Amino acid sequence: MDKRRLRLLSANIQAGNSTRGYRDYLTHSWSHVLPGGNKRGALDAIAELAQSHDIVGLQEADPGSLRSGFTNQTHYLAERAGFSYWSHQPNRNIGKVASTANGLLSRLEPKAVEEHALPGRIGGRGVLLANFGSAGNALTVAIAHLSLGNQSRRMQLDFIAELLSDRARAVLMGDFNCDPDRPEMHTLYRKTKLQPPTQCIPTFPSWRPQRAIDHMLVTPDLSLASMRAVSAAHSDHLALSVDLDVPEDALR
Repeated sequence: MDKRRLRLLSANIQAGNSTRGYRDYLTHSWSHVLPGGNKRGALDAIAELAQSHDIVGLQEADPGSLRSGFTNQTHYLAERAGFSYWSHQPNRNIGKVASTANGLLSRLEPKAVEEHALPGRIGGRGVLLANFGSAGNALTVAIAHLSLGNQSRRMQLDFIAELLSDRARAVLMGDFNCDPDRPEMHTLYRKTKLQPPTQCIPTFPSWRPQRAIDHMLVTPDLSLASMRAVSAAHSDHLALSVDLDVPEDALR
């Protein structure tokens, strides 16, 4: 079967904020609600990283609130990095001060893009689903940012498992806020064809990575050639870059 190698990136970009140590959460707290702090420079660095990839999943992209200078960061990155296709899913809006979104950048044209709100004790989380190819064996790429609490995460993973239960060629990427062997993660492994990661790469905190909480899970029909953690400007998460071999008929 002919295969095509794609390079995928999953990045929590922290709305372009810079966090180089725990103290910055306090001293730079203003940047989470106000513009400034060289967010544009951080976005340019992320765009440079994204340029070498075919499909990019973003978490904590600002869709255009005060703190980003009313810039839709997903759109900005798409134009800056030269992606023909982009989509975003605003999830949480704190007035017009701060908003967050999942984002998709792609060099391949998605046949369909779906937005789903995720359940949880506190609203404002979602999963963005892109289908590449029109047949039942099409490639599905899902981008999610899960809750901090394990009860909400369990509900969210149950919901995502239902969405992906019949997908033979699927990728689920994002900030899961938990290690891959947590009990709630086993819902995915039981109800879908998604596999536990073959390697756990620490991504958080970015300045001294200790926890593997950002993941890119794939089904067996997709061959994972490599996975590595890379800097996403000065976000508090490292990004995951993956080389994936995908059957050609999954993209038609």
